[in-house]
Amino acid sequence: MLAIVLVVIVILACLNVPIAVSVASASILYLIAEDIPFSIVPQQMFQIVDSFPFLAFPMFMLVGSLMNTGGMSRRIFDFADAIVGHLRGGLAHVNVVASLIFSGMSGSAISDAGGLGSIEIKAMTERGYEPGFAVAVTAASSTIGPIIPPSIPVIIYAMAFNASIGRLFLGGFLPGLLMTTALMVMIYLYSFKKDFPRGSKPSLKNITKTFKRSALAMLTPVVLLGGMFSGIFTPTEAAVVAVLWAMFLGLIVHRELRLAHLTDIFLEVFVRMGVVLFLLATVGIFTWILTRENVPERLLNFVATADISAPVFLMIANIILLLMGMITTVTPSIFLLAPIFYPIIMKLGIDPVHFGIIVILNLMIGNLTPPVGPVLFVVATIGDVPFFKAFRFTLPFILPLLVVLLLITYIPQIVLFIPNMFMNN
Repeated sequence: MLAIVLVVIVILACLNVPIAVSVASASILYLIAEDIPFSIVPQQMFQIVDSFPFLAFPMFMLVGSLMNTGGMSRRIFDFADAIVGHLRGGLAHVNVVASLIFSGMSGSAISDAGGLGSIEIKAMTERGYEPGFAVAVTAASSTIGPIIPPSIPVIIYAMAFNASIGRLFLGGFLPGLLMTTALMVMIYLYSFKKDFPRGSKPSLKNITKTFKRSALAMLTPVVLLGGMFSGIFTPTEAAVVAVLWAMFLGLIVHRELRLAHLTDIFLEVFVRMGVVLFLLATVGIFTWILTRENVPERLLNFVATADISAPVFLMIANIILLLMGMITTVTPSIFLLAPIFYPIIMKLGIDPVHFGIIVILNLMIGNLTPPVGPVLFVVATIGDVPFFKAFRFTLPFILPLLVVLLLITYIPQIVLFIPNMFMNN
């Protein structure tokens, strides 16, 4: 029966049925076929979202919206333009660097794409860049957001895999910098081939001016991480601090955020959270079904019998995660795969923090590829570029991300060096 349930989910997902509806429909089919009382449904739906760390999710989502509306995204873009806009293919480099900076505030690829994306694509097309190229660079660079702390997918992963949020946050720094470097190298090679012009040399006056305008916004991750690792507040409380900081900057310092904006911002976040909560609730039922069918135990027995090593498992996991990312977003993927992967990585001695960054990067790369490609779809919509045309332009930029993925998969210290330096557990 479980096989039928999985087939139903895949078929519905391929038909572009929302993943929450797909999982719920298949789960209900299972309950009916197995004659299980429906009273199990509300119990499992509530259990998966009944978590204190989960409160950080809507808070960081709110931070991204406040930063976008309060003009902080534009200030960050202007500063990035001042420091790297002179390179060959300047605005493409600006796109990546701005995403790196903004990722320390939004924690989400969608927030990054939705906030900076419209600014970046408009600026690039106005300076003569092909719209498809602008969309591709924006989509690829937005994948840095969930890797650099603070990160919404990291919080979700920590809940699902019982991992340390603090260590996961620290573990994302070096991979995020590697992604930035790899994308900028690819942009340089692409720009050299296409003979893109260089910008004017950077002016110290302009760098200083744009830095002053964006400094308080860029201070956000310093405030958050400093507070967390000094013990002043927990990661969940840090999300609330981030909201208050973003409101302070938008309403009082920059004065681009108005009280009238808050109603629309809150409503937008409420709607998005409603979608996420329904999604997680349906995944809770499906997770219970997997447990009832002894799927984790069967897989553990298979791993033991087949004598699969950690490197081999990581390669298999990479393939599964990339495919998963192609058809759905990060949150449901993590919760769907957690009961399957968690006992295996524990048995093989794979560090949950190391595996967490691998999981998130895999899913983000998958989110750039058809048939669904959620992140690419959002950016292509913003740039008014047909989805598959956008994918053709994005394909070369997936290569450097895959190189980084392989590096962090088989060189764990890239992820674990900083967490081991600052945190013992």
